[in-house]
Amino acid sequence: MKFFYYLLTMILVVNISYAQFPGAMAGAAKNPGAMNIGHVYGKLVDSTGKAIPEASVVVLHKKFDSVSKKMKEVLFKSMNAGANGEFSFEELPIMGSLKLKISAVGYKPIEKAVSFQMNIGAMPKASSAGSNANPMAAMSGMLNAVDKDLGNIKLTEDAVTLQGVTVVSSAPLLKMDIDKKTYNVTKDIVSAGGTALDAMRNVPSVQVDIDGNVKLRNATPQLYIDGRPTTLSLDQIPADAIQSVEVITNPSAKYDASGGNAGILNIVLKKNRKSGYNGNIMAGVNSRGGFNTGGNFNVRQGKFNFSSALMMNVMKNKAEGTTSRTTFGNDTSHVYQKNNDNTNGAFIFGKVGLDYYITNRTTISLSGIRVHGSFKPNSMIKSDSLDKIGNVLNYNERSTTGERNFNAYGVQFGVVHNFAKEGKQLTFDGNIFSGKNNSLSQYNTSYYTNKDLLTGTIYQKQIADGTNQFTTLQTDFVNPITKKTKLEAGLRMQLRKLSNNNETYLKSSTGDWIKNSAATNNYSNTDDVYAAYSTITSSIKDFGYQIGLRAEASNYNGIMSNTGEKFSNNYPISLFPSVFLSQKLKKNQELQLNFSRRINRPNFFQIIPFTDSTDLSNITRGNPNLVPEFTNSFEFSYNKNFKAGNSLLISLYYKHTNNLITRFLDSSYSPSGKLYLINSFINASSSYNYGAEITSVNKLTKWWDVTTNINIYKSQINVSNVPGATQQDAMVSWFGKLNNTFKVTSKLSLQLSGVYQSKTNLPVSQGGGMMGPPGMQAQSSSQGYIKPNWGVDLAIRKTFMKNDAASVSLSVSDIFRTRSSMQISTSPFFYQEYYRLNNPQMVSLNFSYRFGKLDVSLLKRQNFKSSGTQDAMQISQ
Repeated sequence: MKFFYYLLTMILVVNISYAQFPGAMAGAAKNPGAMNIGHVYGKLVDSTGKAIPEASVVVLHKKFDSVSKKMKEVLFKSMNAGANGEFSFEELPIMGSLKLKISAVGYKPIEKAVSFQMNIGAMPKASSAGSNANPMAAMSGMLNAVDKDLGNIKLTEDAVTLQGVTVVSSAPLLKMDIDKKTYNVTKDIVSAGGTALDAMRNVPSVQVDIDGNVKLRNATPQLYIDGRPTTLSLDQIPADAIQSVEVITNPSAKYDASGGNAGILNIVLKKNRKSGYNGNIMAGVNSRGGFNTGGNFNVRQGKFNFSSALMMNVMKNKAEGTTSRTTFGNDTSHVYQKNNDNTNGAFIFGKVGLDYYITNRTTISLSGIRVHGSFKPNSMIKSDSLDKIGNVLNYNERSTTGERNFNAYGVQFGVVHNFAKEGKQLTFDGNIFSGKNNSLSQYNTSYYTNKDLLTGTIYQKQIADGTNQFTTLQTDFVNPITKKTKLEAGLRMQLRKLSNNNETYLKSSTGDWIKNSAATNNYSNTDDVYAAYSTITSSIKDFGYQIGLRAEASNYNGIMSNTGEKFSNNYPISLFPSVFLSQKLKKNQELQLNFSRRINRPNFFQIIPFTDSTDLSNITRGNPNLVPEFTNSFEFSYNKNFKAGNSLLISLYYKHTNNLITRFLDSSYSPSGKLYLINSFINASSSYNYGAEITSVNKLTKWWDVTTNINIYKSQINVSNVPGATQQDAMVSWFGKLNNTFKVTSKLSLQLSGVYQSKTNLPVSQGGGMMGPPGMQAQSSSQGYIKPNWGVDLAIRKTFMKNDAASVSLSVSDIFRTRSSMQISTSPFFYQEYYRLNNPQMVSLNFSYRFGKLDVSLLKRQNFKSSGTQDAMQISQ
């Protein structure tokens, strides 16, 4: 038996030794894997013994270079350490020496020599019959010699002290994934000192009209902050507080099914988790007399991370416009209005956040947002009323003064736990966004004959206040079943409470204010949505797929407190599937096909039958017979990544909606026979929207980067189910954005951006029916279109001081005064043209200074939840 063990051991030794020499026989050459049986493994830790994840570990070995006639180190294998800091290399050559090179962000790189000690001389001899040596133990020792445990390898932290924090790697202006686009707002010079609305003007796929209404592929998207719904509007968020904007055109089952035929805009706020302390202060002014100031600060000490931001924007906005409407009926009439609007005000935005690292795998986060604003709008509208042959019937001037205040609060709480199994994660988060508002508006309308003789003045006053609260609780679980298959599941509860009180008063001849009960509207409602989802993501070679299913049920209840009238609607469970298919091709190319189903439920504003006739030229009324709309969305995409950071994304999309909820201008006759137009809502029979979108990022030269976005689409709303409605023809439209960044010198950069919108249908409105703008501009998306418009913005930035810690930027928006809006709407009852120009040619000057002491030792931690990003197709290959 000893002889058998001895023989087996000798065969092993001979094969190991023989396989390592160049003169190995052809059989070994045909099976290179048999030549390498070494195994090296270990774990990377920091000075406290905590694991360092995602470090780069490479194995080098020496090879004879026939050109230089010298031995040369070449790459043999490489990998990234796992979430637990561990690495493992198999099938390594056991003869000769190897070298490990280890590097991680925030740590000093190290090199470590590795060799396998094959002590053949220690083998027992077969002739030693009386020896007590154990041949099997010797054989085990031989095998252990090729299995090398390097133990814990300690990396030394690399702390960097800065006058201004030096950015080690520069993130691109636009990062394109096949399921979303991420726009880096910190790289946008034009939006510095502005609001989120200004930032959105340069985000690909996003359209912003002259009144600040945002569209995504010609529909109103859902707005998220850090992955959760918010009560804030875009003009209440400073651009300087935003890290990036994620554009998700076709959300998967992981996301809310609510939102109808639009996608999601997720605003990711700045949050710094780097060790040490760092911050930024900023200030700016504009040519209208507005200014902004603020800063942010972050400190990381031990297991705690604290971040804060405080910013203030003072605004002075100007707008002008005209409205021309011809009303057909028993007595055709024409009204022409000219309006000038001025709004002065300010808002303060504050945010604080705290992270506590309970363990290396578990983190608790708590953050809060506070916004306060106060605005004083005033306007003057001059109106001429003419008969059908052009005679002036009357002339009036309506002046509006008032004050509007709002307070918004937000609290977010989250827990993230990573299991020992890589990629396995459990998260829980909750957030509450609430807001309060109040306003006081006074309308003085003076009537004249021939613009000279005053015949009377009507004084109106409107007092309003309201509250809005969003509460969201959600838990998500991710479990990698295999290296290529991942299961995700989650539960979500969203509760919304809303109240609003609007009271209108008329001034009597005695000077007393008398309440107009017919124009008083007080209401409150609750809107609750409960959801569960599950997705499975996997791949077969280069083909990846994700299949998801979401179930949602909802109910809402409302009451008009001034009349006691109650409303309620319960929607049973609806299912919303989503499918994402991905095929990776050669040369960094990828194809994707996806499908999703979504819903848009009518809100309380849209269904209450209250008629608001405060402004007789803009009468509004809800429709209690509205039903939810359902949208099926398909998208096919092609993505190609070229050298030097160039990329191309081409998408074809199609959306079909049943029972589309849309604005509609109806008519009604008064007892005296006068025709009035009423702005309400209907369920159109259906609608469709299809098109092609192209987005490219190109580095034309070392100093010139170009981002191009073009969307060509065709849309139509089918109102054949509405008696007397005029069917508008479908039209082909296109929308384009061009963003140029020029690096003039190492410290001087210039940004030139432009946008063009061709003639297009009015976008589908998903907003509240009673919250539209004043005047006669309320129009129906099924009864109108927008004429072509375009605009160009220019900005220049100069950096200075050590490490470019300080910068100053100068920008001009709408430099050619062309970013206006001309809307046309028609029906059998009227024809209307509406023109508006808002804040043209505004010049802004902004200054920023960065400071801090940065230790990036934990920059690559894994126990943080992504801020609302969509990871639908992150498939392990």
